[in-house]
Amino acid sequence: MGFEMKPEKEVMELISSKNQCMSSPNSVNNKKKKKNNNKNKKMMMTWRRKKIDSPADEITAVRRLFNTCKEVFSNGGPGVVPSEDKIQQLREILDDMKPEDVGLAPTMPYFRPNTGLETRSSPPITYLHLHQCDQFSIGIFCLPPSGVIPLHNHPGMTVFSKLLFGTMHIKSYDWVVDTPMRDPKTWLAKLKVDSTFTAPCNTSILYPEDGGNMHRFTAKTACAVLDVLGPPYCNPEGRHCTYFLEFPFDQFSSEDDDILRSEEEKEGYAWLQERDDNPEDHTNVVGALYRGPKVED
Repeated sequence: MGFEMKPEKEVMELISSKNQCMSSPNSVNNKKKKKNNNKNKKMMMTWRRKKIDSPADEITAVRRLFNTCKEVFSNGGPGVVPSEDKIQQLREILDDMKPEDVGLAPTMPYFRPNTGLETRSSPPITYLHLHQCDQFSIGIFCLPPSGVIPLHNHPGMTVFSKLLFGTMHIKSYDWVVDTPMRDPKTWLAKLKVDSTFTAPCNTSILYPEDGGNMHRFTAKTACAVLDVLGPPYCNPEGRHCTYFLEFPFDQFSSEDDDILRSEEEKEGYAWLQERDDNPEDHTNVVGALYRGPKVED
């Protein structure tokens, strides 16, 4: 710490001897001891201040994320998009996040390929819950190779997704407004993203009405995705997760339709149909205890 510090016991003994010496007629010695005692007090206060300001007490990356989310979503709600400066503030925090910041590594059991005899359309996916409140939620999806999170929506939400490591294909759609429905469960959607991403890469953001509100994740290698949702899913408030099947535009369209005419236009559109079954029964998403740095006090 830059100087030799006496144990606090010795300092307290000096303070005690000072009090005893104050009754002595030798005022010169009293003043000298008082000066030395004040010096030791000052050293104690300096030591304590340096201990509080030590690197061990610096804020962690995950705590910084949590604090930023509280600020960004403080006035949020269904359909409420944070201001552009707040979106940029949270994006910068997520862009800097690394696997070790949340206690993850590609060698962990969550990311091992499914080598068992049981055949699945998609191997098990692990979800690590970090935090949830009325304003936002933070969680991590751990996908082994070939893991799939089916096409699903985010009603009234602004969603930040950060690929911490691995290579993943993302396909996403937005609804086409002011177009007729094929049936009560089938709507026209426009393709937003159909690309493969490899970490490190920028955080992707989707909004209630655009940015690819319906998306599907397919792991090309072992992957970890850090998700921030504002506000989170809430069945009682009508924000439940709906899964969809996708069909080519021509499959539910006739020659009399005036929605799209050119073949070029049609390639960027699809019909999304709400699924009657629950894909979670097939994808086998399981919860696990988050063991990384503490998110909050």
